[in-house]
Amino acid sequence: MSAAGDKEGGGYGTFQGPPSYPPPRPPPLGFPPPHHRAAYHNAPARDYEAGVRSHGRLPCCGIGFGWFLFIIGFFLGAIPWYVGAILLCCSRVDHREKPGYVACTLAAVLATIAVIIGATAGAHVY
Repeated sequence: MSAAGDKEGGGYGTFQGPPSYPPPRPPPLGFPPPHHRAAYHNAPARDYEAGVRSHGRLPCCGIGFGWFLFIIGFFLGAIPWYVGAILLCCSRVDHREKPGYVACTLAAVLATIAVIIGATAGAHVY
């Protein structure tokens, strides 16, 4: 290895710069590396092997209240979709139920657009 940084003692970087530059300093001791500061910590593997579950069963037959509102919205005229959209915006929801609430919100927006287009289809505005 004939890199310029190896001769000067600071050969762990990718750009060494001109010989007049000082070698890069290592990070101070006691601080975690930057890629470990905001890392997510997973549950230990032994918990999954032992069958320990940290979450309880979801309501509404195990599918969650968001998906329940989404399915019922097809039968009750989109009103449950608006309820799901309001719950998503105004309350704290479980992270496992959030996709159902997002689906309700998207369906409510599409239903609103369809109603607006249907109501103005026959109007001749000049």
